[in-house]
Amino acid sequence: MATRPPIIINRLDAERLQRLIDEADEHDVAVVRSLEEELARGEVVDPQEIPEDVVSMCSQVQFTDLARNRQIIRTLVYPHALATTEDGVSVMAPVGAALIGLRIGDTIDWPLPGGREARLRIDAILWQPEREGQFHR
Repeated sequence: MATRPPIIINRLDAERLQRLIDEADEHDVAVVRSLEEELARGEVVDPQEIPEDVVSMCSQVQFTDLARNRQIIRTLVYPHALATTEDGVSVMAPVGAALIGLRIGDTIDWPLPGGREARLRIDAILWQPEREGQFHR
């Protein structure tokens, strides 16, 4: 697997993600392990310090699945918000976990179930809570 790009994570998101990790079921082991690695290597900053080009929780992201040459728009959500977010992808899903903390232009190789791998590139952040002044959502 290629070197992953540096990531930046909102401190409140990091705390909430750690709670999800701590409460995860056994069937989420692979994603939990990857998410833990991302939290450990990420730069954690206060919500007001998140740059506008960083994917944070609740951001609507346009990205390209380079393996399938397919552009996708999804909103990165916590699992409980999936049912109420039409274009949602859970941070506890492999692709969702891959997106957190990336910047526009970043490309990441990410493991998928069954030994496959995704290669994703962040093209745009269509909406980001921090950019809109929603620091404590």
